[in-house]
Amino acid sequence: MPVAVHVVDHPLIADSLTRVRDVATPNALFRQELERIGNLLIAEATKGLATHAVKVQTPLVETLGRQLTTQPVVVPVLRAGLGFLHAAQELLPNADVGFIGVARDENTHMPKPYVNKLPENLAGRQVIVLDPMLATGGSLAHTCDLLIERGVTGTIIVVCVLAAPEGIELLREHGLDLAVYTASLDERLNENAFIVPGLGDAGDRQFGSPA
Repeated sequence: MPVAVHVVDHPLIADSLTRVRDVATPNALFRQELERIGNLLIAEATKGLATHAVKVQTPLVETLGRQLTTQPVVVPVLRAGLGFLHAAQELLPNADVGFIGVARDENTHMPKPYVNKLPENLAGRQVIVLDPMLATGGSLAHTCDLLIERGVTGTIIVVCVLAAPEGIELLREHGLDLAVYTASLDERLNENAFIVPGLGDAGDRQFGSPA
């Protein structure tokens, strides 16, 4: 199954991405710029959502408008994915929200799940995963496996700030059907599985180090 990668080329995204990459950007500004990127990426990622015609009465006449046919399910991957959640809820105020918590083992670089709060039945729902850093791809593959267990079929939309080629390749090998929307496909992973040039740890830069 395909993993389609869409690098969203937009001057406002480029402007904010420069700030979130900058090591001197303080946490508060980092959160603001990350949310700005999230708004623009999510708007692009949802352009294909199904709509249907409805009648609407304006102050002057009756006319036709369009509404979403089915509200999507938004799934931020904790904790970095929380940086996109407000943007998603601003754009999709009626969407359901599930949560997946995955930490990375710093020795093995493998995902360590710790939260699974998803709707019981996701059949027929469009799911949008918010995972700002697509590095090794392990956390995202784990998340998508859980979604498929709950009945997801068809393409899962993934929104991330940065993606690494190694993570994209793992997802393809995993046989997932994904549409990945990102601000940048970066060069590589380093020996510690951090994206290069990257932006560091997106969770720590939003919320501070838990240590």
